[in-house]
Amino acid sequence: MTFRARHLLGIEQLAPDEIRSLLDLADTYVDLNRRTIKRTDALAGMTQINMFFEASTRTQSSFEIAGKRLGADVMNMAVAHSSVKKGETLIDTALTLNAMHPDLLVVRHPNSGAVALLAQKVNCAVLNAGDGKHEHPTQALLDALTIRRRKGRLQRLVVAICGDIAHSRVARSNLLLLGKMENRIRLIGPPTLMPAGVAEFGCEVYDDMAEGLKGADVVMMLRLQKERMDGGFIPSEREYYHRYGLDAEKLAHAKEDAIVMHPGPMNRGVEIDGTLADDINRSVIQEQVEMGVAVRMAAMDLLARNLKAERGARAAGVVV
Repeated sequence: MTFRARHLLGIEQLAPDEIRSLLDLADTYVDLNRRTIKRTDALAGMTQINMFFEASTRTQSSFEIAGKRLGADVMNMAVAHSSVKKGETLIDTALTLNAMHPDLLVVRHPNSGAVALLAQKVNCAVLNAGDGKHEHPTQALLDALTIRRRKGRLQRLVVAICGDIAHSRVARSNLLLLGKMENRIRLIGPPTLMPAGVAEFGCEVYDDMAEGLKGADVVMMLRLQKERMDGGFIPSEREYYHRYGLDAEKLAHAKEDAIVMHPGPMNRGVEIDGTLADDINRSVIQEQVEMGVAVRMAAMDLLARNLKAERGARAAGVVV
């Protein structure tokens, strides 16, 4: 398989063949996860530390399950009770952890670029579980796997990403990945929730759902990131749902076989109609959760292979 990365910090650094390799491996882990016995020894003897400086349910539990199914020793660092709360810097925390010789470090942090900074200070493989408004690479990869399995391909699709684009690292990572795989991308949302310089992103921009969803193969809704908003970006949640919340009437403008996605957690009745979110014929939201475990297993497996090869080369006296 072609996967050269030492860390998984973002989609921006990945080539299309690396994305395909990771998704192909993730496909095999989907099959493993549906068996009675779900374990393998790909990470046997290796240590995985999860450091989440922001609250998370899906991503943290998904990485924990993924590591355990691969045979790793998994530790969840209780950041709320750690020395970080006593004033220790991120770099000092990284150096402390590095002295314990972990193999994989999974990090979520509220500041963009913090995970990349940490990766420069440790000898293990680092996976970005979301950094500020920057990137969330494994979310984009699990979205890609979900789309590929449902649509049979990951090229030449019309993908509409709708909602709070400005504050969404999920939107950024999906823009990068779907662009690399030659898809037509549309961003739909109010002007107040569009990032500066959006016209330079190489995608179409709409502030009307009916126009933006016309002929779409994939409709990807985003959560309103209220914790990142420092002003009045929307008049009210009721008005937002009326104009930009996905319901059956708006979805009718997309293709008949269009699939509906959401990275979670959902605000039902704000970003998406609850009945539509639960419609197994259109919604793939639960499939996204399932694909998340498989994608994270594949990412950690591939990074561990590269780490083992690097360590083996050093032991043999080869400069890497």
